Amino acid sequence: MIAASATALIGRTPLVALDRIHRGSGRIVAKAEFMQPGGSVKDRAALAIVEAARSDGRLPPGRTVVEMTSGNMGAGLAVACAALGHPLVVTMSAGNSEARARMLEGLGAEVVLISQVDGVPGRVTGADIAAAAAAARRIAAERGAFYVDQFNAAEPIHAHQFGTGREILDQAGCPIDGWAAAVGTGATFMGVARALKAASAATWCVAVEPQGSAPLGGGRVSKPGHILQGTGYGAVPPHWDAPLMDESMEVSDTEASDWRHRLAAEEGFYVGFSAAANVCAAVRLLESGRLRRDAVVATVLCDTGLKY
Repeated sequence: MIAASATALIGRTPLVALDRIHRGSGRIVAKAEFMQPGGSVKDRAALAIVEAARSDGRLPPGRTVVEMTSGNMGAGLAVACAALGHPLVVTMSAGNSEARARMLEGLGAEVVLISQVDGVPGRVTGADIAAAAAAARRIAAERGAFYVDQFNAAEPIHAHQFGTGREILDQAGCPIDGWAAAVGTGATFMGVARALKAASAATWCVAVEPQGSAPLGGGRVSKPGHILQGTGYGAVPPHWDAPLMDESMEVSDTEASDWRHRLAAEEGFYVGFSAAANVCAAVRLLESGRLRRDAVVATVLCDTGLKY
């Protein structure tokens, strides 16, 4: 079969077993989202929002698209906009990795870097994100462009519920006992959790948060700057559906760095820090004794490590 465009390659990623990195009881399976055209799970959300906006008239043909990004959503939008004929402008905190800005420019996006408010390079805070979002809203208004506003968009949740979640169930071919995913906008976590819990109400769903920035678990935000770019903004996402979360699990910068190295050295997957945090949480869940001995825990390898 011949794909018609890059957008036809979004979704339907492989589900891979992480049997080398976890040799204890139970099994971890992970969606290889780093294989998306834009290199991350955000391709699904980007395409869902753009297609919905084109369908309902919010995004006429050829109109400019504007969004704030930490890198991954911008890449997904760049892929979708290139294929569908829309110029793209993204605002990004200057604290995000330089490789992400270069990648977005390479994909044809106009990148506007926004000075950090209280973060440092490599560690972007909620205030930094708010500043970049404010700049995106301003640019969209000035240019009469379509503002994506990913945090307030419902389409990504549906894309993960009826796409990613159902794919996991179909590919695994067995009950999913646990689900662990880092939370930024919350779309991946919530969408997949809805699909898995619809199939089995007993599925234990773990929201992964950076250590010291875990408001979903009721913690005080004592460390707004962390290395899990694109997650843990220190606030509860607008569409957050609390009953879907059975547990919040904090992962430290050190743990994320260690598991990132292990995923590369033991499994051959060079992925980002949030993917590593997800695997760390999945292993912890299996080792907690909370699930049956031969439990299957699903997670997501969010993006490629080449963006860091």
